[in-house]
Amino acid sequence: MSTPPDDVLAALIAREPLFHRTEFGTSRTDFERMIVEDFWETGASGRRYDRAFVLDELERRYAGGGYEDEWHCEGFRCRALGADTYLLTYTLHQGARVTRRMTLWRRDTDGWRAVYHQGTILQEDV
Repeated sequence: MSTPPDDVLAALIAREPLFHRTEFGTSRTDFERMIVEDFWETGASGRRYDRAFVLDELERRYAGGGYEDEWHCEGFRCRALGADTYLLTYTLHQGARVTRRMTLWRRDTDGWRAVYHQGTILQEDV
């Protein structure tokens, strides 16, 4: 399709990396609002995770409030795929671990919600 408007790109960049931005909340309820009912994810390992598994893991991660994660992102690109549906890609740096990420986002009456997410480990020689 096409390049999205600047406000769409800014809104999606502000939400990534998905599940790492604490300003959107850290409770299970917050994460439920961020993703659609049939959300799934393909992790950097190649494993597929359903919505329930992701929510359980996030609940454990943020339990007790002691979770800290240092990261930065770069190389954002976004493409409109249809009415209010966008593909956002970027590179995530977490210490020595570098992954390429993509999130399929949809805007609906509840705001922005992730439909699908994937992370792929970047090999050193790429």
